[in-house]
Amino acid sequence: MRPGPLIRRMFGPYEHAIAEAYRKLFVDLDDLARLVGEWIPDPQRILEVGCGEGAMTERLVRTFPSTSITAIDISPKVGRLFKGSKSNVTFRQVSVDNVAEHSPSSFDLVLLADVLHHVPNAKRLCLLEDTKKAMKPNGRLVFKDWLISKGPIHWICSGSDRYLTGDTVSYFRIEEARSLLEAGFGKNAIQATGHIRPWRNNFVMLVAR
Repeated sequence: MRPGPLIRRMFGPYEHAIAEAYRKLFVDLDDLARLVGEWIPDPQRILEVGCGEGAMTERLVRTFPSTSITAIDISPKVGRLFKGSKSNVTFRQVSVDNVAEHSPSSFDLVLLADVLHHVPNAKRLCLLEDTKKAMKPNGRLVFKDWLISKGPIHWICSGSDRYLTGDTVSYFRIEEARSLLEAGFGKNAIQATGHIRPWRNNFVMLVAR
């Protein structure tokens, strides 16, 4: 059993605020939302893969208030901590291959943020291929994850991730991320790269189908 959800629910009505403060020690999701908005300013349909309890979904709604957003995760209680208007958001407990099968070529923006390091290496390319199938022919993927480094913040993040989720996580080196994305989308698919505050471990890539 993952200890993270059990611990967090002990905070009761303060869980959302504490989760936000804790997450910001490692990644500024508002900065990620800002960059997504700069790269793709007017998407019509967004798919967020691995939305968890809805923290990034909140930012997507604020950044794109009139865009249709589908937020998916395989874990139960998808979007449990989401706060904000749900008028343009649909939360679904499904995998991306299910979306690719039933709604192929439907999304002009897909966000995959801090998901792939939880996925076993042997399944990562398959997940990216299913993500590509769900995208429109001219769609874009914003891929965000965490780089391996020698600094203490990496070991703190790694230990926290493993303990709270119970997953066997495996992070990236930048060349590994590039190779994987090019294997899934093509040699020249990566159109832009960047970093998200507060740590340069937080890397992000804009990928074209």
